Amino acid sequence: MGLLDTVIGALAGGQGGVQATPGEAGTQGALLNAVIGMLANKGGGPGSGGGLGDLVGRFTQGGLGDVIGSWIGHGQNAPISGDQLGSVLGADMLGNLAARLGLSQGEVAGQLSQLLPQVVDRLTPNGEVPAGGLGGIGDILAQLAKR
Repeated sequence: MGLLDTVIGALAGGQGGVQATPGEAGTQGALLNAVIGMLANKGGGPGSGGGLGDLVGRFTQGGLGDVIGSWIGHGQNAPISGDQLGSVLGADMLGNLAARLGLSQGEVAGQLSQLLPQVVDRLTPNGEVPAGGLGGIGDILAQLAKR
């Protein structure tokens, strides 16, 4: 079971035999909420993402287009380190997330490096970025809950 399943299970009250401590579930849930917000946000803004298309663009510009491409495409997800992710997302975005979660930027980057590949993979089951984007937060949550 992946980290995403653990987080979703913890948010659903531990259904499916998933157990997490209250602090862990809260931090992971807040991180998942931040990721969903980043992927749903099409307008951008200080410290926020501009949707999945923007994220793909950031990875491509950062020389990691093949990494996010593996998450979107079929097959195994390529790993990413917290440092690599930090360079793609930028200090402002990580700083905002870290402040909201009460963690260091390094901790946020490390946790995101485990969670983000799973989220992107699950949101792109057809192996491509949906032409109309991922939709709103409700649409993303419904897609993540499928499995």
